[in-house]
Amino acid sequence: MPTPYFEVAHLTKHFSTNESTVAAIQDVSFSLQKGQFLSILGPSGCGKSTLFNLIAGLMQPDCGEIRLQGESMLLRPGLTGYMLQKDHLLEWRTIWKNIQLGLEIQGNINSASTAYANSLLKNYGLYDFKDKRPCELSGGMRQRAALIRTLVLNPTLLLLDEPFSALDYQTRLKVADDIGMIIKQEEKTAILVTHDLSEAVSLANRVIVLSERPAQIAAVVPLEFEESLTPFERRAAPQFKDYFNIIWKELNHDE
Repeated sequence: MPTPYFEVAHLTKHFSTNESTVAAIQDVSFSLQKGQFLSILGPSGCGKSTLFNLIAGLMQPDCGEIRLQGESMLLRPGLTGYMLQKDHLLEWRTIWKNIQLGLEIQGNINSASTAYANSLLKNYGLYDFKDKRPCELSGGMRQRAALIRTLVLNPTLLLLDEPFSALDYQTRLKVADDIGMIIKQEEKTAILVTHDLSEAVSLANRVIVLSERPAQIAAVVPLEFEESLTPFERRAAPQFKDYFNIIWKELNHDE
């Protein structure tokens, strides 16, 4: 077995109040090779957001390790890019100024980062809109801009926290297809949290199903599709419904 590119090992997190201690994550372990896409599903409130916050370095685990290329990420912030449910584009800034926001904060606007930002805008259909305000773009275009804002920082790992949930269904299908292909073309390693089983199967190489809180891994479902299929085309593949049904049973085995 090759050394994992990214690895979560025996991760555990508790939250304490004056009266009690609640376990949110309990002994969660999984790994990814470079360029793989993982989807995480689980019941509401099971600890998915806590897991993401731990991976992003926004909180520290009680025990366990998060490693990138064999080295701990806990003391190396800034390696992850985090894409949220809403695009959080700033309406008073142009699209160009929005995608440069992270670079501004890092003090990293230079000829190389500017050239990369321009190439992302051109490759993914937003270059002609770089001087527009967010309110002038469709919901799908705004989400593409939000992804480019994340990619321009060249993160090692992408975390996608239900990034399509605020969109209507038709737009959601199109944007998931667009963003899935962009991540593949940019060869990024990505983890998606979603409540949408079809979305999880259409985008990922593997699906992890978490249990009720405290979150533990209840099932791991590897996904095999033809490499050339887009996320949207996967939905019509014959094995799609089989994967859907396997994951559905794992999520609803107590019902």
